Amino acid sequence: MPELERVYALFDDIWHFGSADPPITMELMRALSHAGGYVAGAFDGGRMVGASVGFLAAGGALHSHVTGSVAGRGIGFELKQHQRRWALERGLTHITWTYDPLVRRNAHFNLAKLGARPAEYLPCFYGVMEDAINQGDESDRLLASWPLTAPHVEALARREPGERTPVPEGAVVALADEGGRPVPGPVDAPVVLVAVPPDIEGLRRADRGAAKAWRHAVRDVLGGLMAEGRAVTGFAAKSYYVVERL
Repeated sequence: MPELERVYALFDDIWHFGSADPPITMELMRALSHAGGYVAGAFDGGRMVGASVGFLAAGGALHSHVTGSVAGRGIGFELKQHQRRWALERGLTHITWTYDPLVRRNAHFNLAKLGARPAEYLPCFYGVMEDAINQGDESDRLLASWPLTAPHVEALARREPGERTPVPEGAVVALADEGGRPVPGPVDAPVVLVAVPPDIEGLRRADRGAAKAWRHAVRDVLGGLMAEGRAVTGFAAKSYYVVERL
């Protein structure tokens, strides 16, 4: 329990739950770890600098419910690789998790650095959230699926070159960033690009109306394309979802 208290404190330091419901409690982490779920911490000496909690899911998967780490030191990547090894040792084939599609750095990390792919667009999945990062925003999420033995995932795990996704030739911008506002474009091309804002968290604080406009524009365009059966195949130039008609 003392270690789980440190996990909870780390998460609270990242999200500043305040009066909001936390995404996980110490008691639930204790139950998950005892029942065979995934609860792990990353340490720098005696200091906890990252943690992740997940549970077994249908279809031979681990669902990573919450992961947080000190930013900018590669800890998140190492945590995900530990999670991947843990899952493979138990015969699991995929890890899934949800993330906010508007957060550029997370989209780049999940798709370009890890090789996960969005499987489903989930509007307002957790309802309206009140922690310091989400600040009353609707909690749209992408369900990411990470195929643990896919060749491109194995190459990225070995840190081989290839995490930078180029903008595909002939791609059409279906949602552009013009002056900080979302501007829809044509969606009928074989490959389209969907932009997200540079810093949605800062935008929520500075211009709530613009943040809401981005939320609904990405929901309509990206969510609409995925509902039609199109696949998100990458995140290009650290700015755009690449969506293809397969």
